[in-house]
Parts: sequence; structure tokens; C-alpha cells
Amino acid sequence: MIEFISQPWHWSISGAMIVLVMFLLTWFGGSFGVSSNLRTLCAIGGAGNKISFFNYDWKSQIWNLVFIGGAVIGGFIATTYLMSPEPVQISVSTQAALAEVGISTPQTLSEGTGYAPSEIFGISNLGSVANLIILIVGGFLIGFGTRYAGGCTSGHAISGLSNLQLPSLIAVIGFFIGGLAMTWFILPVILQLS
Repeated sequence: MIEFISQPWHWSISGAMIVLVMFLLTWFGGSFGVSSNLRTLCAIGGAGNKISFFNYDWKSQIWNLVFIGGAVIGGFIATTYLMSPEPVQISVSTQAALAEVGISTPQTLSEGTGYAPSEIFGISNLGSVANLIILIVGGFLIGFGTRYAGGCTSGHAISGLSNLQLPSLIAVIGFFIGGLAMTWFILPVILQLS
């Protein structure tokens, strides 16, 4: 049974599960988003006493905290007990493009799973200029952008688009443009700083 569960699955299985979750959320009047959980945690901690933005009925969002907790627990179970013995499959052309900017792709599981390149996220590289820019500046921009756009990529791309919201379509187009600009123009410059 474990071998069946831990094998690579077709992408359509994830798609079908997302559709099921979205249907259930719409049916019960909820909306999907991950970034709103930070607001909920701040409200639970009492931030609403000082800042009006956090003064709302956070108890109505407990289900979202349970969802995020389940995602964390599910991720731990998947990577600890159900991980495929093969490293992540990355196309040869992508591996060549990553090698050009100094990011190697693991070829065996002992070299890593390939989801978090050691050149960027490795402990030994943590203090480099490139990593500090990526982690600190990038983290700030993600937090600011999420708040400014009224939600994160998952909230807009999955929930907003499925509800046919024009602001979500505009946000998703912006996410793609920003991702392309980062990948092709900004990241290569940042990686040269290390």
C-alpha cells in the first residue's frame, strides 16, 4: 500500500482534488487563501486591541487554520514517509538553464530532492549577499505584495479565478509577469552577487 501511495501520481489527481476543495468551499461559503492565516493568528494574539485591521471575528476563520495545519502535517508525512525514491524530474533544458546561473540539479536522492536548491537555501550559503537579498528582500516583497493585492497567488489563482473575479485575473497576470521578470532578468543578476 505504501508503495502505491508513494509513487509519482499524475498531475490530474491534484487538479481533481483542488476542484473538490473549491466546490466544498463554495458550497459552504468559504474562500481559499493561505496568506489570510497570518491575519487570523495576529487577531488571535490580540493585535486587534492595537490595530483595527486585526479587529474582526477571527473565530470564523478557524477552518482555514485547520486547513493550513493539515497542509503542514500532510507535507511532513509526505516527505518523511511517502517520498518517491527518485529525485524531482526536471527537464534537461531547465537543468541547463539553471546550470548557467549556477544552480545544480540533483541527480540522485542523496544529493537532494531538487525542490530547494542548496545554492540558494543551503545553510552553508545562508550569509551570502545573494541569499540575503533573496530571503529578506524577497520575503518583504512577498508579504507586501500579498497584502497590497488582497491575497496570495493561491487565493487569487485558485479561489478568485474560480469565482470569476476580475481583480483576481489582474493579480494572476501580474504574478506571471513578475515571475517571468524574476526568472529571466532579476535572479541571474542576484546570483552573480554571491
